[in-house]
Amino acid sequence: MKNLIVRSVTGLLFVAAIVCSFLNAVAMIMLFALVTGLTIWEYTGLVNEQENVNTNRFICTVAGVYFFFAVAGFCSELTPTAVFIPYLITIIYLMVAELYAKNPQPVDTWAYTMLSQMWIAVPFSTINILAFPATDGFPVFSCVLPLSVFVFLWLNDTGAYLCGSMLGRHRLFPRISPKKSWEGSIGGAVLVLIAAAVIGIVLGKYEQTANILSIPKWMGMGLIVVVFGTFGDLVESLFKRTLGIKDSGNILPGHGGMLDRFDSSLMAFPAVVIYLYTISLV
Repeated sequence: MKNLIVRSVTGLLFVAAIVCSFLNAVAMIMLFALVTGLTIWEYTGLVNEQENVNTNRFICTVAGVYFFFAVAGFCSELTPTAVFIPYLITIIYLMVAELYAKNPQPVDTWAYTMLSQMWIAVPFSTINILAFPATDGFPVFSCVLPLSVFVFLWLNDTGAYLCGSMLGRHRLFPRISPKKSWEGSIGGAVLVLIAAAVIGIVLGKYEQTANILSIPKWMGMGLIVVVFGTFGDLVESLFKRTLGIKDSGNILPGHGGMLDRFDSSLMAFPAVVIYLYTISLV
């Protein structure tokens, strides 16, 4: 009972923090820059426990946070493209530095170092692309798209848990996540599709920035979130199984670490950006 209370309180605070951050552009940028840094710091700490792996924890974290700020500045047109030069220099440094480190397995360190950017920094930075859609040729901050992705992820988890608990019989991916079922995944998808249709109807009437999405396209976006959110969860499960750990951390009481909490979003956000660009909406 105590663990359930702790988990519930943490979950409510977590949701409240994310929702409130989207009320203001600066608050959103600062919160997710912090999330990016904490997640990379957690990740590099885990991989550095592996034999012959020695990523530069500090530089990887600073680079990831800088990249998030750079994308935010670029998407809001506050900074020129030259803002990415220091980040590229840092990536080159991380590659070249390994030549002098005399690590017995330098390729492993390279791989884990680059993964910190490709798996964490880049996906989180795509939140800015959704948060600053172009309106009449100028970027305007809007919480509609990025917050909708989080809402879809939460509803998918809720629907999958409820349907999986009651009806789950067929394992979705037993080798990696034995608790996930096809019934749960389908239940989560149905709940998200219903929510996407409702959002399309409501926001289509009252929110101008949402008029760029028709109801079918909102539902398409919801389906993208379901599919790639599930993949993101499975990828993190495979990562933890490879490292032989149960949770990525304990920073969030009752919910584990940052990777545990944001694993689904790390694939959902880039996938949604690709989806929207594909249908020429962003």
